Amino acid sequence: MNWKVFWLAFTTIFLAEMADKTQLAVLGLVSKTKLPLTVFLGTLLAFVAATAIAVLWGDLINKFIPENIFRFAAAGIFMVMGILILTGKL
Repeated sequence: MNWKVFWLAFTTIFLAEMADKTQLAVLGLVSKTKLPLTVFLGTLLAFVAATAIAVLWGDLINKFIPENIFRFAAAGIFMVMGILILTGKL
């Protein structure tokens, strides 16, 4: 295992997920249901499933699209999403 990549992935995702809509949804679910362990386990499974899909797609895309083109396209998509969010259209 490449620990540098492991910690890079952990830190990137951890910081990106802090105080986002998913975390607020989890907070609301725990407040409403009063079942923190159940919500934690359901959330954990959801993150595992979503991450597995992203990893599989990333591996597949990597086989057909060069990394520099993928990075450029991903940056463009993030920029468009940011503009749409800032203008209230997303």
